[in-house]
Amino acid sequence: MMQMPRFFTEPSLTTATPAMPTTAYASLADGSYRATALTRGPWHPEHQHAGPPIALVCRAIEQAAAERGLTHVSRLTANLLRPVPIGQVSIEVATDYAGRNAGHFSARLIAAGKDVARFTALAQRENAVRLPDTLPGHPLPMAPLGADESPECRFPFAGRHVGYSDLVETRIAHGKLFHGPCAIWFRLKRPLLEGESPSVYQRAAVAADSGNGISAILDFGAYSFVNSDLSLHLLRRPRGEWICLDARTCIGPDGGGLAESALYDVHGLIGRAMQSLSVSRRGYQGETAVEPHMKNPQ
Repeated sequence: MMQMPRFFTEPSLTTATPAMPTTAYASLADGSYRATALTRGPWHPEHQHAGPPIALVCRAIEQAAAERGLTHVSRLTANLLRPVPIGQVSIEVATDYAGRNAGHFSARLIAAGKDVARFTALAQRENAVRLPDTLPGHPLPMAPLGADESPECRFPFAGRHVGYSDLVETRIAHGKLFHGPCAIWFRLKRPLLEGESPSVYQRAAVAADSGNGISAILDFGAYSFVNSDLSLHLLRRPRGEWICLDARTCIGPDGGGLAESALYDVHGLIGRAMQSLSVSRRGYQGETAVEPHMKNPQ
């Protein structure tokens, strides 16, 4: 039976039940944001799950791209440099190049004066294109099971601490959580920011960083398999509130691995996500013992 890491099984952070936040972030007067407990990941009580901050940066990139008429985020790559604290963060976006039909953007996520993640993105102009009636490999595949037909499922850490599992609703379309190839539907239960409905791209970003978790093949209690990046590629604009990740994890013999996810909305395939994994025995770095909380799984 797969064991959960220590934070899964520790007593609650406080004896009193805290009020459930209504948003993942609060906007601050200086243009920065303060993360709420809804962003908490399962590995450390003071660190965010990477999905929400990636979605927050996606929002900033969308805004910069939309000013140039580029409304489809076809690629978003996140390089995760450090744990993202549950606290104040700021975002800086730069336009690296913007042409008529495509633009390249970069961004920094900053906490306590340090870059905690850096991003690049490709945004494209959306134009209706008439296609042949028949194309090889089309129509594109659907998720293994529709969102409405998929039964509800909960992360093993749900209910012990306010966090990511309270931010998203999940339903299982195929497989079993944390037991190999697995397909899970995700839907945001609460917005990123007060008074603002998340975009479809933000919904995809919140879900996409969970691929290595839902398809885990190693024992959580014995191994760490942190991803230090996420690359999300979307062939079209997603539609609706539900995003399905059909994920699988592949592990190499020398400390590397890859989690790959096919992404769907209720209308079919929308793209793919990749995460590079660093695999190690939990509690050890080479011959030096370390505490589990020093790891940084996303």
